[in-house]
Amino acid sequence: MNLRSQWADAVDHLLPLPEYPRPQLVREQWVNLNGKWDACVHSPETEPDFSDSILVPFPLGSTLSGFDHILQPDEVLTMRTYFKSPLSNPSERLRLHFGAVDWDCHIWINDVFVGSHTGGFDPFYMDITDALIDESSQKLVISITDPTDTGSQPLGKQTLNPFAIQYTAVAGIWQTVWLEPVPATCIESVFTETDLSTKTVTVHCLLHNVKPGIQTKITAHDGEKAVRQGSAVFKNNSVSVCLDFEDLRLWSPDDPFLYSLSIEVNDADEVFIDRAESYFGAREISCQPDESGHMRLLLNGSPVFHLGLLDQGWWPEGLYTAPTDEALKFDIEATLAMGFNTIRKHVKVEPARWYWHADRLGVLVWQDMPSTVFNMVAFGEQLKDGIKPEEMDWQKISPANDPQGFRKELDAMIYSLRSFPSIVVWVPFNEAWGQHDTDTILAHVMGGDQTRLVDGPSGWTDTGTGHLRDHHLYENPEMFPEHEAGRVTVYGEFGGISLYVDGHTSHEKGWGYSKAVDSDDFLDSYSALMAVIADLVPQGLAGVIYTQTTDVESEINGLLTYDRKYKVAPETLQAVHKQMFSQ
Repeated sequence: MNLRSQWADAVDHLLPLPEYPRPQLVREQWVNLNGKWDACVHSPETEPDFSDSILVPFPLGSTLSGFDHILQPDEVLTMRTYFKSPLSNPSERLRLHFGAVDWDCHIWINDVFVGSHTGGFDPFYMDITDALIDESSQKLVISITDPTDTGSQPLGKQTLNPFAIQYTAVAGIWQTVWLEPVPATCIESVFTETDLSTKTVTVHCLLHNVKPGIQTKITAHDGEKAVRQGSAVFKNNSVSVCLDFEDLRLWSPDDPFLYSLSIEVNDADEVFIDRAESYFGAREISCQPDESGHMRLLLNGSPVFHLGLLDQGWWPEGLYTAPTDEALKFDIEATLAMGFNTIRKHVKVEPARWYWHADRLGVLVWQDMPSTVFNMVAFGEQLKDGIKPEEMDWQKISPANDPQGFRKELDAMIYSLRSFPSIVVWVPFNEAWGQHDTDTILAHVMGGDQTRLVDGPSGWTDTGTGHLRDHHLYENPEMFPEHEAGRVTVYGEFGGISLYVDGHTSHEKGWGYSKAVDSDDFLDSYSALMAVIADLVPQGLAGVIYTQTTDVESEINGLLTYDRKYKVAPETLQAVHKQMFSQ
């Protein structure tokens, strides 16, 4: 069935996804390169003929891309477009940004090779200034290969043979492509750390091409009012400015308040160099025992029960890419409307605008690292033989044979997302899918970002490291496991009640962990399940993630259908969930 969400017809085919793609570091001048590009799929031994076209940034094989083909491991996708240089000052540099490209790409400007990148989930840029020509039209060509699940790279739920919990392969550009003129010395990134004990927020700013004496002035605003200001001189390529507040307004789901930030860079003679706009939410996430000794998840020093949904971020017409910005934020809005306060973003990284929506709408985010290859057949064979997941031979099911590549993409994900206050938990591993060097990896993440908690890992093969002891209980959730000293007990996955909704599925048959025959049966089963969870909260259960937000392809465990229709009225579910927060 050619399923489409309500936003599919709203896509502007001349300029899809026109919104500014990087809300955490905004400059006024930029050019969006989304739209129709020339394209073709060919063998590595042949030259591209650009006989087809594709709508960027929708990935190859998606309906909205207009290019119905699943890229095979022995094929190359080559794409071409033309643009005018926006440079107006000869001292400026021109950066070509990609929100995300899956997976290995090589880029040419006017037939000059400007760089390559591997990694399907992190944003990157190339400085293309030296490849520009003295003509009005500049040529951009990008060639892409993707081994999908024949390789060893992080890929999440993608497979060349979709079924059950693994979905259609994604390849190519799947987030916005854009141009940005910048000064030769320019602001590279901004992120913050909050210390509630001193009511301070430290703003960390990284600079490209630092010169001696360069300094920054940082101003925090509450609306139009400037409330704090600080300055410092860069050392090497970074600077940290501590802003102290008499009355620091904190970020939380109940009050998702965001301060805006203005960052200005000047040279030693106070001559202006660069300026950008950003924002931050002041918040602290921690874990501490309650009066009964049970470890709890704390936000700004107060316990908060994390009631969340497993959100996979797939779309019937766009696969990895939401058709519009309204669609992108809808899943967050629906999650909040149903009475949840948490989203576990499952083995996928979203565009920066998704996290900006999460920040401003007020939802807690557990962010997964996309997993490496998972062999469902080998898993099923061992499960059929009665072997428990935690006792399986995982080298047969999910071999982790590129740990350096995994670490590179893990660090790239954390670097690109560290500025978003809504992200409160990192999830480096899911259910042993490519799990390796567990204690080393978890300690690496814990040491590298002390403003968040680390799940260790989510489900199955736990080794004792990480702030959270995460159980996946699709059967007998009432069988509450023993607590581990110093670690928070959570259910990182549970539920999975399936309901087939005729006319709103992409497959004739659906799959789920358990089955409801109609909406009334679904609500009864769901309410009974949530009553079990509510009874476990006083016993020390600190958070749960229900599977899942939406149906995805043949998996019909969603509270919403794949085309984003509610299976149960959101206000009804919200009433069910109130018992979780009244403990």
